[in-house]
Amino acid sequence: MQVIPLSEATADLVDLVGGKAVGLGELIRQGERVPDGFCVTTEAHRLGVVPETEIVEAYQRLGAGPVAVRSSATAEDLPEASFAGQHDTVLDVTGVAEVIAAIARCWDSLHGDRAVAYREARDVDGRAVRMAVIVQRMITAEVAGVLFTANPVTGCRTEMVVDAAPGAGTAVVDGTGAVDHYVLDGSEPPEAGCLSAARLAELRTTGERLQKHFGCPQDVEWVVDPQGLLWLVQSRPITTLFPPPPPTDKPLPRVYLEFGHVQGMRQPVTPMGMSTLKALVAAMLAPLGVRADIVDVGGRLYGDLTDMARSRSGRRQLVRLLAVDFGPRAQAAMRHVLTDPRFAPNGADSHRVPGAKGASLRTAGRAVAGILRALARPDVARTRLFDAVERLRLDSVPPADLATAAERLRFVRAQETDESPDDLVWPIAAGMLAAALPAQLLKGVAGPGEIHTVMGGMPHNVTIEMNLALWRLAQNAGEHRRLLCDTPPDELAGRYQRGTLPDIGLAAFLDAYGHRGVAEVDLGVPRWDEDPAPVFAMIANLLRVTDPEQAPDRRFARAAATAEDTLRDLVARARRRRPVRGRIAGFLLRRARSLAGLREAGKFAGLYQLREMRRQLLLVGVDLTSGGLLEQPDDIMYLTLDEAHGAVHHGDDHRDTVAARRAVHRREMVRRHVPVALLSDGTDVETVLPTAPADGALTGVGAAAGRATGPARVVHDPGTAHVEPGEILVTTTTDPGWTPLFLTAGALVTETGAVMAHGPTVAREYGIPAVICVPDATRRISTGQIVTVDGAAGTVTVE
Repeated sequence: MQVIPLSEATADLVDLVGGKAVGLGELIRQGERVPDGFCVTTEAHRLGVVPETEIVEAYQRLGAGPVAVRSSATAEDLPEASFAGQHDTVLDVTGVAEVIAAIARCWDSLHGDRAVAYREARDVDGRAVRMAVIVQRMITAEVAGVLFTANPVTGCRTEMVVDAAPGAGTAVVDGTGAVDHYVLDGSEPPEAGCLSAARLAELRTTGERLQKHFGCPQDVEWVVDPQGLLWLVQSRPITTLFPPPPPTDKPLPRVYLEFGHVQGMRQPVTPMGMSTLKALVAAMLAPLGVRADIVDVGGRLYGDLTDMARSRSGRRQLVRLLAVDFGPRAQAAMRHVLTDPRFAPNGADSHRVPGAKGASLRTAGRAVAGILRALARPDVARTRLFDAVERLRLDSVPPADLATAAERLRFVRAQETDESPDDLVWPIAAGMLAAALPAQLLKGVAGPGEIHTVMGGMPHNVTIEMNLALWRLAQNAGEHRRLLCDTPPDELAGRYQRGTLPDIGLAAFLDAYGHRGVAEVDLGVPRWDEDPAPVFAMIANLLRVTDPEQAPDRRFARAAATAEDTLRDLVARARRRRPVRGRIAGFLLRRARSLAGLREAGKFAGLYQLREMRRQLLLVGVDLTSGGLLEQPDDIMYLTLDEAHGAVHHGDDHRDTVAARRAVHRREMVRRHVPVALLSDGTDVETVLPTAPADGALTGVGAAAGRATGPARVVHDPGTAHVEPGEILVTTTTDPGWTPLFLTAGALVTETGAVMAHGPTVAREYGIPAVICVPDATRRISTGQIVTVDGAAGTVTVE
């Protein structure tokens, strides 16, 4: 089957007709107005021969007039990758010879530089991709454009965005000219530009219909013919949107804060990790008297803080919590939310855990006593803390008689309810308090920089001790430098596990630190003792340190010595100028150097428990795999504990569920921008923050969210350009041929363009900020200048 009518392109034929043809075929079957056409299938592409006879017959059935010839690759217009502008489209093609030449051009574009670069960036196997080609009757366009049924910049699902221009609409999709931009929020559309209010209302109604049918926000290309009829020439999923929070029956709108960045996690959490982390975070918040529903959004851990924001007492507590743990981005986002009338206080205290007042008082009493004991006798507190860490390590070991999957699951469930002992919690809290208070006491005497210096080279930090242990290991392995630097880490890990690697002391390191890993609070992630490849990569990096003064142990010793010297000078100066405050600040700073390094110990201890839980779950996975309920043991990490229970006790087959979740997880792994705060309608709060442009800032239109600072690279010809990693690409405009440069660019700045054009669309997919329509950007910015691009504010600041 080499040529079929477009109306017959169905989802089960996607490997034959490609994603774009499937979308158009579905529109036709739903009764939408779509130009008639046919599809030259991937079978013809595979054979490499243009089926001329069938094409001639199909072309004549269209009337043999002007047609549009469009690519429809099998990896195109899918939920995880749009391939916007990566393959060729040829318009106004007339005559059989020109049609056949245009089809060949579409085939060739599959292997063009920009398409290859795009596939590599999206981890799409180019060997498996085939190209179908759509031939449609050409519609003469009075006006044309693009409709997004959700705002692609802010993520808001209650807004639609339209870009339009007179004529065929190439200025809209290619970003080569001025366009009219409309944001449709349900209010009366404006009478402006090339579209009437009635036409905008028609587009919104069309968008609502298409989104409801396809079940997700759509990117729709359309044209209006001279008779005033609206034609649809494409509808595909918007691939760049961050997922919205799950539906809720609670009053809207709601605000969610992302918790993973507090732990330095930007990658998505596995479903099993999510199910345990929800319980962990809820348990951490409960002693504070806070109840926050923990939800999974795009594999990230978000807390619903709406009830807290709408409570007079809760919002004061919220500001304090953010100041301590969440950082300036979260603070700025939540401050904006607290000014939104929709989140005005309602007098309720529904954010509090029932019965939490009494629990909070009891916790407060224990906290005061524990913190004062630690401050009074820090050496004793440290000893007790490390004794508690060792007890947790020993207690995490499962009973030797665990034999069945059901017993292993019961063991895992029991670990979820364990609480951290006071000997672990309060010395850490004392150190954090001692480190935080001096900045207030020493205002006008010492600046933040001096206090930060005092906190350098901090002793008793298990993570620093781990890093220094790895440095010593690397230094002792110097005779194997070539082997360790020149061999891929995965290969070294395999050799180590097979026992064919020279002994470099790794076993002792893993015995002490093998329960750690990247994104280590996620149960679904391997620990270093399972897969030591990351450790070998770090060893190779350490072996490349050739300057003795840059050796980690020397740098740490210098930082510690500088901290002690600064502390003495600072305390002496403070006691002269403010005797009482100076004495208190000096006492706290010394206690901070004795206790603040313990902050890592709590997480370090908890990871022993997570490792054992993971080990037992993998053994359950072995049983479920042998029973045909999973494909492989670690598939269990893509289930929740309840689902694993159903598989063990009721024989539930979750293989299809696991396959779907793995696909989503892979897609989320490549996402580069994760909102720190979300509204229930999907709005990324940072994209709507009111921002006053800095002095001298260049103003344009924000087209891709995010903020990046780096040296500018002004480029006029993509064929000869070289963009270093992190450089800011500045140009007049971009078409799809520019997009391979986005792989290394830190951000994009253009003088013209449209939010829906291919360039900004791909920038959003790559996760780099973009500001378009900046007048004279290539003249006002010079290569090498340091610039800051703020995609939310639509500004470019030259430093």
